[in-house]
Amino acid sequence: MNARRLLLGLTVLALTTGSAAMANEIYKWTDENGNVHYGDRPSGSATEQRMALSYRRTDTGSLQQRVQSHADSVAARQERKTAAAEEQKAAEEKAAEAADNARKCDAYRAQLETLIQSRRLYRADENGERVYLDETQIQEARTRVEDLIAENCTS
Repeated sequence: MNARRLLLGLTVLALTTGSAAMANEIYKWTDENGNVHYGDRPSGSATEQRMALSYRRTDTGSLQQRVQSHADSVAARQERKTAAAEEQKAAEEKAAEAADNARKCDAYRAQLETLIQSRRLYRADENGERVYLDETQIQEARTRVEDLIAENCTS
């Protein structure tokens, strides 16, 4: 009786192991129309080839290293994009500041030209009446505008 059980157990084990080995076999053949086919059972075709397959366990350390490397490259790419965007923003702000300084410079130069060309200058007081400037006040205004030009105009 024990021998019978042992024989039955070995038969079941052989069939189970044999079917796992069968699953590792892949066959490739070409039909009469030139189409390539793959299967896990032999087709009986004259062009049939048994494909040699090998399996390796995935090295989890290597896999984690590749995933980390990919994550690092994505993070580095994002940092480069962020840095480029910040540089672009800084360049735009600098250009806007330069344009604003140029506008101010033009206005100050026009104001200085008015101070130089005009014979009589005035300002409006709190009642809206004209108060004419004397030479000292005109000179102070010119000096103030020239300082603004020196501050805002680089050329």
